[in-house]
Amino acid sequence: MRILRLLCFSLVLSVSLPASADKALDLTPAQRAELKRFAPGVTLTPELADKLRAIAFDQNRSLDERIQAMQKVAGYTPGEPVKRRICIWDIAGRAGPIFKAAEDQRIRVLKYGVDLEMVPYTSESVVVEDLKAGICDAALISGLRARLFNQYTGTIDAIGALPSDDHMKLLLRAMASPKVAPRMVANSYVVLGIAPAGPAYIFVNDRAINTLANAAGKRVAVLDYDPVQAEMVAQIGATPVNSDIVSAPNKFNNGVVDVLAAPIVAYEVLELYKGMRPNGGIINYPLAQITMQLIGRADKFPNEVAQLVREEFFNGYDRIMARLAQEQAKVPDHWWIEIPDQDKREYEMMMQDARLTLRGKGYYSADMLTLERKVRCRLDPNRGECVNPVE
Repeated sequence: MRILRLLCFSLVLSVSLPASADKALDLTPAQRAELKRFAPGVTLTPELADKLRAIAFDQNRSLDERIQAMQKVAGYTPGEPVKRRICIWDIAGRAGPIFKAAEDQRIRVLKYGVDLEMVPYTSESVVVEDLKAGICDAALISGLRARLFNQYTGTIDAIGALPSDDHMKLLLRAMASPKVAPRMVANSYVVLGIAPAGPAYIFVNDRAINTLANAAGKRVAVLDYDPVQAEMVAQIGATPVNSDIVSAPNKFNNGVVDVLAAPIVAYEVLELYKGMRPNGGIINYPLAQITMQLIGRADKFPNEVAQLVREEFFNGYDRIMARLAQEQAKVPDHWWIEIPDQDKREYEMMMQDARLTLRGKGYYSADMLTLERKVRCRLDPNRGECVNPVE
């Protein structure tokens, strides 16, 4: 995971920089003199701070130059090891693949003198509370939870907003741009990175539940921390059943609920085939493209640091998608439930109505919905919404 390696490297103190580093930043002689006098606790002039910040965000610069500028403007203290606690949400905990990969990186960066503590969490709600309480300096959580910290990036996972992974890639490329950096900081938190987690689908225990009308009266698992989901389910005449992200699959597998929305990668990991036996399946129409987001405390991670990490997250997009494709390939063909094109158009209209309603309630970011509509129109200019946009 080069992402965590870069995160650690960006925290390495300026004591590791060569003596000629300041010259490489193309500063004026007066500014270089100012940097030589610079010490922790001494404030840079606004002009020099702005120039260093611009260098840190300049993608045309080398990575070394950008890190040098970032370290200077962030005011890191030479000679003192940086300590940061990164909380990793992995349903499997310490034995899970996400945590193990993170832990491996911790060992590799010890030579940089960085004390990076990796803490596994099996409960996403607990890791969120610990991030708020300052127990965690950063936390890897789902995009749905990330909305609690940054509404803009938390709207990426909006229902039906990104029809395919091509749409997701185009959007995340924009999110990695320095032009968007100011939107990555909100409510004393900073978005350190956004990674794709693949499409979410509707799993059913009866293949007859293949239309909205047929979902009426059925029991649908909804996340207990998100009352909007329950409202949407009730609108189609179904019965919402409050669950958390761990109990929902268990309820589906045990027949407590008839319908479950989940990422396709959960099929094997959470054994969702148990809940589909013998007559269920997966509606072959993505409900949303979902994300995992690394949210940090802004007082621990300056946005100049976060920008470098966000770019590295995007650089790993294709590798992540290749792994997700391997997981999706594990789903046998017989589970897929095809639906008519007319029903797909009905789903699309329903999901757009839901987005507009949730935008009106302040749940979704209007700016992000507009950007997602532009992404859809970029890939398919013939869509009706491209002529008469409502998002």
